[in-house]
Amino acid sequence: MGRLRADAERSMRAIMAAAEDVLSASPVATMEQVAEAAGVARATVHRRFASREALIEAMEVTAWREILQAVHAARPHTAPPLVALHQATAGILQIKPAWRFTLARQVPLSAEAQAVQAEVMALCEEVFGKLLGPGTDLVWARQVYLALLGEAAHGTPPAGRNPDAPGTPPAGQDPDAPGTSPAGQDPDALATKVIDTLMYGVQRRA
Repeated sequence: MGRLRADAERSMRAIMAAAEDVLSASPVATMEQVAEAAGVARATVHRRFASREALIEAMEVTAWREILQAVHAARPHTAPPLVALHQATAGILQIKPAWRFTLARQVPLSAEAQAVQAEVMALCEEVFGKLLGPGTDLVWARQVYLALLGEAAHGTPPAGRNPDAPGTPPAGQDPDAPGTSPAGQDPDALATKVIDTLMYGVQRRA
């Protein structure tokens, strides 16, 4: 039973990964196209997911759960707030590129995904409250932070970037593969840039 469950879990993950790639390229792609990209029969996709909407809802929940795990791993309740924010940011920057389509969708999330998202946002505001102090507009701080995260995760790398610079993935390696950040940039360095911009703006500190 355990092996069957693990096999089913791997199959679902492979289908969701293929769906993310296919739907990123064409948001109107069909389940048949997803099945072809995943290298499985159409019946296998429909056995795991009752409909296209059910597949996308499962992707939403999975993506937000991964983000929630990254936030919890940063120990938001107990770590110094700046440390927690940095660790959570670096973790999220390794997750977001793998879910571009799923996390960028403008339609309402499923109820389950909304609940996970709400938990992430509550933890985010808790850390901001500790870090920024009383009187801060936490909703605005969160919105600015999310905008910076999105730019860091999906922004275009600077022109002329040295392909041999630290953090650049080897030739042939997917820069959006798990464990890497956009264009292979170091997630810790990107996290520092996001947080510095949030806290101090774009002007370089002396």
